[in-house]
Amino acid sequence: MDQTAPANPVNQPGVEPDGGESPDPHRTRLRLDISYDGTEFFGWGKQPVLRTVQGTIEDALSVIFRRFGVIPTLVVAGRTDAGVHASGQVAHLDLTEAQLHSLDRPRRGNLRGKRYDGPASLARRINGIAGLEADIHVSKSEIAADGFDARFSPLWRRYEYRIADNESPRDPRYRNHTVWYPATLDIDAMNVAAKELLGLHDWAAYCKPREGASTVRWLEHFSWRRNEEGIIVAEVRADAFCHSMVRSLVGAGVFVGQGKLEISRPGEIRDERSKGSEYKVMPAKGLTLVEVGYPADDGLAARAELTRSHRAPMD
Repeated sequence: MDQTAPANPVNQPGVEPDGGESPDPHRTRLRLDISYDGTEFFGWGKQPVLRTVQGTIEDALSVIFRRFGVIPTLVVAGRTDAGVHASGQVAHLDLTEAQLHSLDRPRRGNLRGKRYDGPASLARRINGIAGLEADIHVSKSEIAADGFDARFSPLWRRYEYRIADNESPRDPRYRNHTVWYPATLDIDAMNVAAKELLGLHDWAAYCKPREGASTVRWLEHFSWRRNEEGIIVAEVRADAFCHSMVRSLVGAGVFVGQGKLEISRPGEIRDERSKGSEYKVMPAKGLTLVEVGYPADDGLAARAELTRSHRAPMD
């Protein structure tokens, strides 16, 4: 069973800074639902030369809004690392009145009696610029509910990690999304170890440190299963994750499953708050951000304010 996070946990959540200020009353906030294959991206955050998810979408926005000068900046629910995928990423951007109204004019084609939705057209325009064979897709764009903040409003983020062990099929079509692991893993032992990790803790032993940032997180759910294809899937959900936390937790679980760590050892490593060399951080390609959980619309603003008020100064 999942544990329920406390109403007011300390130092939560911990996605990396990339904006998330209160909405400008003179702009309209849009929510984007995004999926991508992270194989050819150097992570989410925009970089001067390297190809990133944010950079690719903002390049499309620069074409769409080129007549309006300043290009909108994306704020994301969770910044993914290089090679990590997403099927349920969420971001927002704020548009001026002129930018928003520019979406209300259909570019071409017969609507065939359908009502034209300007904000919804932004997703179609981004996808059109990306092309049919793109490794990124915006499934929805819409005016966000009052108080919505993609970064600060979430209650939790959920990831999945895919592993093909010696009992799993080797399907080359999924080689960029599944780690092939040359051992037979004991899922029952891995689940026992995972259950003992749940709760509000300091995860310094499972995070890549950032100076001044908190490593306190509420791990709500961590479990392992073998799906109908025979692939081992880890499901991990927390209020937020610090850098490399999911891949580190999965790595410790794999070592338990292989008999290289005692079942109690992952919890002991956590409590020692010191990262050693007893387990290996798993490769990025097996990891996918599958869902971001938000409160009901009437709770979005309060949740965002609560999150901001409990953020460490440099978190």
